[in-house]
Amino acid sequence: MESISVFDMLKIGVGPSSSHTLGPWRAANRWLETLKSKEQFDKIQQIKVQLYGSLSLTGKGHATDIAVMLGLLGADPVTFEISKIESEIEKIKTSNSILLDSKHKISFSPSEDIVFNRKFLPFHPNGITFQAELEDDRKISETYYSIGGGFVVQKERKRAQKKIEKFSHFPFPIEKATELLEYCHAQNASISEIVYKNELSLRTSEEIDSQLIEIWDVMLDSMFVGCHTQGILPGGLNVQRRAFEIHVKLKGTSHYNNAYEWISSIRDTEVKFRQILKWVSCFALAVNEVNASLGRVVTAPTNGSAGVIPAVLMYYLVIENHDGNKEDIRKFLLVAGEIGSLFKKGATISAAMGGCQAEIGVSSAMAAGALTELMGGTPEQVLIAAEIAMEHHLGLTCDPIAGLVQIPCIERNAMGAIKAINACELALDRDPSTAKIPLDKVIATLWETAKDMTSKYKETSEGGLAVQVNISDC
Repeated sequence: MESISVFDMLKIGVGPSSSHTLGPWRAANRWLETLKSKEQFDKIQQIKVQLYGSLSLTGKGHATDIAVMLGLLGADPVTFEISKIESEIEKIKTSNSILLDSKHKISFSPSEDIVFNRKFLPFHPNGITFQAELEDDRKISETYYSIGGGFVVQKERKRAQKKIEKFSHFPFPIEKATELLEYCHAQNASISEIVYKNELSLRTSEEIDSQLIEIWDVMLDSMFVGCHTQGILPGGLNVQRRAFEIHVKLKGTSHYNNAYEWISSIRDTEVKFRQILKWVSCFALAVNEVNASLGRVVTAPTNGSAGVIPAVLMYYLVIENHDGNKEDIRKFLLVAGEIGSLFKKGATISAAMGGCQAEIGVSSAMAAGALTELMGGTPEQVLIAAEIAMEHHLGLTCDPIAGLVQIPCIERNAMGAIKAINACELALDRDPSTAKIPLDKVIATLWETAKDMTSKYKETSEGGLAVQVNISDC
């Protein structure tokens, strides 16, 4: 049984895509580690990177080539200074060289040595192969797969097996929602309490709490930055940032000096129903505009869906409960992470495998369930909320125009957040005994729908809006 930590589902990284940016970046980091362990790193003379399938088809729009180069530099996507990305990439291009792990310089031409290969590898649509020639003319290679949410595996899944063994001592191993519910009943505990006990087998309570707040701080910062940044998003579609203008209209004359004061100022604003919709949409748009501009966000469970969970949690803190605190934030993220892991284990969180239902649909389910616990819902109602949110995203395709995580991706986060809140309210008013569709069934349906979905609707930009709408139309 594969046990997945909340901190695997909620990762700090760089936009615009967890599978096409964060995953390849991590794969490059991992390849460097492998070369060092085999004492081959210092012997490298040349390298070539092959991008396959979806990584190739939408790689340019998703900045996959940029991510690969940053990974080869040895940069950490959690801490690397975003403002330096452009200059570091320009340095590689102008010098036709790269400093592997910031230590070993070799010749490298991005236009020639990163190959966008339209071929699909059989194991997963997001394949990436690193090839190297050593001093003794030996040629070596390693292939990795970016399987969504920043997760990276190799075909033989050796690393995945190690992770399974590492987490096998979870006191409450969970594969399905029914098992999670059984633990809640047996322990007379909430979902967040069960998840917290599992995390305690990996980390101290202090580490869990501090890392969860670190995740929230990145979420909050991405909302704050997005709401205070004007201009055009990069990539060629000339998409105007919208969160800024919406925010200006909503905030009125309120003043603040930082993101936490910003929360207080919003709480003091008179909010009516229509304004609530606008605030939630504004929060979600803000995050994904930051994501689209290679900003730092939290993969939740993917970068393309990074705005849903922050927007819904912010809704709770500024609309539903003005006394909301770090304990509420902690519970919300624990529940959201666990629900996301159920989808990853039972279906997929990769748009290249399942379309956008696997991204926005899953993030909406995560947010709906988490909000329901904070609103006083029972564990049954939490799972019902997650099911409702996912049920009404089934079949959602991934068809980004020009391969960019902008249209329709950014607006879909706003829609996913609103649906999550609606699903929560429907679940809270529901007698669990009358629910007809268990969460496990909708997870299974997601997977069956993913398998039936035509490949052109799975993050290839070869179907749907991506071909119906010309770039010039935008």
